[in-house]
Amino acid sequence: MANRFYFSAVLIICCFSTKAQLIENTASFRNIQSKKYFRFHYDNDFFTKADYYYSQGIMLEYVNPGVKKFILTKLLPQPKGYFYKYGVGLNLLGYTPTSTESDNILYEDRPYASCIILKTFAAGINETKKQRFYAALNAGIIGPAALGKQIQTNIHRWLKNPLPHGWQYQIKNDAVINYTLGTEKKLTGDGNHFLANGLAEIQAGTLNDRVSGGFNFIAGNFNNPFVNSLSSTKKIEYYFYGQAKANIIGYDAAMQGGIFNRSSPYIIAAKDISRITFQADAGVIVNFKKVFFSYTQSFLTKEFRTGLYHRWGGVSLGVGF
Repeated sequence: MANRFYFSAVLIICCFSTKAQLIENTASFRNIQSKKYFRFHYDNDFFTKADYYYSQGIMLEYVNPGVKKFILTKLLPQPKGYFYKYGVGLNLLGYTPTSTESDNILYEDRPYASCIILKTFAAGINETKKQRFYAALNAGIIGPAALGKQIQTNIHRWLKNPLPHGWQYQIKNDAVINYTLGTEKKLTGDGNHFLANGLAEIQAGTLNDRVSGGFNFIAGNFNNPFVNSLSSTKKIEYYFYGQAKANIIGYDAAMQGGIFNRSSPYIIAAKDISRITFQADAGVIVNFKKVFFSYTQSFLTKEFRTGLYHRWGGVSLGVGF
């Protein structure tokens, strides 16, 4: 009964919209058949020959049963009837306007912003219901303390690109505390060569307030991500995935500034925020024994009134042990 409540509550709220995390590590198409693994993911819009908006994202992820004992893990809802994996992650996210060459505020453009976030998560599988549930607690900071200016400056220096200007006008320091609850439900497919799934997600806190929902599919040769077994029947997996989502946006601190610190020199007004956005993702994934590799391309519609559509790419490398 509790499991049905969690799935129904999330799905009802999200059925008309969706927004994914920029770096998704709990989705079925990113499943690693191991209870212990380390994974590195890197997003950057230079994969699509751009350098603006969601400019860069880095995630270091560690999964281990011992994380269940972590004090923050105890704050995560964990419906009964699921087989869980527990993990922690470190996220660094950077956002810039359409030009990094000006020393002045670019009004009607996106503000500079950066975040550093510690993520604690639990991802569960209910084999009988062919359903996945995940919960995450994100805690960190948005603002200069996240070192976005230093990271982007060094990357531009390594690539021998012009150094960025304008970071002095970035979103000011503020606390990040955010919860994420999500679910994925198998709709059709044989489980090893094709799957189509419905998904829904809620994010709430000081960084993002939004609800999300949509669909994804996996096609190729893979181990069923809705089966509890950690013993891989297929030592080599190779498949393609696609995902489409719609998002209802309540608040976004990376554009509107922190909730507690309202001293940011430039933010996007609430009336100019796009309350509904759409995102599409597609990628290829190869798992060889306990080594995971993926390449992804993503597309997002306008996030604010005077904004542009945006694309970026990402790569992941994971190792199970």
